[in-house]
Amino acid sequence: TLLPFAANASVLKSEASQSKNGFAFLSGVSKTPDAELAERGHKILKSIGVEPFINCKGTNTIMGGSVSRPEVRLAMEAVSTLNVQMDELVEGVGKRLAELTGAEWGMVTSGAAAGIKLCTFACLSGGNPEKLVRMPDLRGFEKTEVIIPRASRTVYDQAIRSTGATIITVDNEEDLRKKIGPKTAMIYIDAEKESFLPLEIISKIAKPLNVPVFVDAAAHILTFPNSHLSRGADVVVFSGGKGLKAPGSCGLLLGRKDLLMSTWQAAAPHHGPGRDNKVAREEHIGMLAAVETWVEMDHKKEMQNWVNWLENIGKQAATVKGVSYRIRMPDPKLIHHVTPYLFITWNPDELHVTGQEVSEELGNTFPRVGVAIYRDEPGLTGISLVGYMMVPGDDKIAASRIKEVIARKRSPKPAVTMKAPSVNMLGRWDLEIQFYNSLDKQHLFIDQQDGNYFSGVHISDFSEREINGTIEGNEIKMQSTWVIPGDRIQTTFKGIVSAETVSGDIDMHEFLSAKFIAKRTKSEIVRKPVVYPKGR
Repeated sequence: TLLPFAANASVLKSEASQSKNGFAFLSGVSKTPDAELAERGHKILKSIGVEPFINCKGTNTIMGGSVSRPEVRLAMEAVSTLNVQMDELVEGVGKRLAELTGAEWGMVTSGAAAGIKLCTFACLSGGNPEKLVRMPDLRGFEKTEVIIPRASRTVYDQAIRSTGATIITVDNEEDLRKKIGPKTAMIYIDAEKESFLPLEIISKIAKPLNVPVFVDAAAHILTFPNSHLSRGADVVVFSGGKGLKAPGSCGLLLGRKDLLMSTWQAAAPHHGPGRDNKVAREEHIGMLAAVETWVEMDHKKEMQNWVNWLENIGKQAATVKGVSYRIRMPDPKLIHHVTPYLFITWNPDELHVTGQEVSEELGNTFPRVGVAIYRDEPGLTGISLVGYMMVPGDDKIAASRIKEVIARKRSPKPAVTMKAPSVNMLGRWDLEIQFYNSLDKQHLFIDQQDGNYFSGVHISDFSEREINGTIEGNEIKMQSTWVIPGDRIQTTFKGIVSAETVSGDIDMHEFLSAKFIAKRTKSEIVRKPVVYPKGR
């Protein structure tokens, strides 16, 4: 029998309202409609200057991830005033997760990335506390390497690098056979990049050598039996803040009990390398409630709700002359980002607005609606929406808002003529960047300029990268991007230029912003003959 979190959420509400001596907070929450709670939430956010938005865009953590299911919120509140011994709680949750999913064991972590890191600690240490407390100093360890196929090198392997492990990149099966060895602690795979080196092949090579295979399936849905474990993975991680709609700060590990017990050993509240990754009792129970709900719920009905919401939005948008829409259903075999998509398209030459412009207005004006750009090309533009992050009522607001923005009468855009550049950018520039708490000195070498366009080299502390830009009058914009396996940093400059200086702002994408000033370098010509040696 399932615990009541998912199966009997209505029973919990009923018991809370009927009990004279029960928990007052449960009674209060059960009687509060979602709309009233949302209204309170709006007031709280607005009181600190934050404007929420309707999420028709996706599960990205930067956008808040998913909204936890009602059963999850109720379960979390139910245990919020009860103290427990955390090892006992994790034991109980792990066993129950195993029963629900068919995995050998389960564990809740403080996000999917934390699950990657903690399991790497477990594979490096083998559960030896003397090794745990030394990390990330791996001197003297038998196992110090983690193998990652090149296609799986992403920003998330930072979680592995932070353990002190050396990452070994492999390109194919032959390369894997050459590089796997006694120092290999683990093999990490991004489930969405698996086709380049299939899990079955990796597992076949790793199993005889007792090397655990870890699959990062953060954006995947739960399947029974688990599709990754059944094909040879030892441990798989899921994000709570995506399709599961569990607490957004949580991750879910499923797999071998011995590895997950060693993973828990490395995690908070234990004083080892993962002490900084704490999971509250409410979050453990919230994740369990999410999994129980997932097991019992009618997924076809939920999918139809999403389709109905998108259909409502699409139909309203299509009442605008020249606008059309279509809904794309997910492939039944798909197990990641499982959602219907709505595509709304039009001719930008007729409506005089692009998908990018509509997306920006929707996302930055009240009421805010998050959508993605679908097309932005001559004769065709549009936006795309997903249904699985919406909540009841969102479709009505989104439909009205999208129709209003697209339908607004606009005049044809005048032909854009760039102002002549006020400065020749060619030469060397000393670049100072004011980060939040440090001043960094870098360099620019601009070696080409053709009218309004220029290019050169941006030399930072650890990289030398191409930079491209434009100059209109005295306004300058330029961008450089640093890409290495597992990392990507995009730096966009915007400022005002004079003959000798450029100053302004920097957008560093997910790393927020900074200020900069660049001064043209004046070097003295050394008037000294160069003598070529005639001999030694």
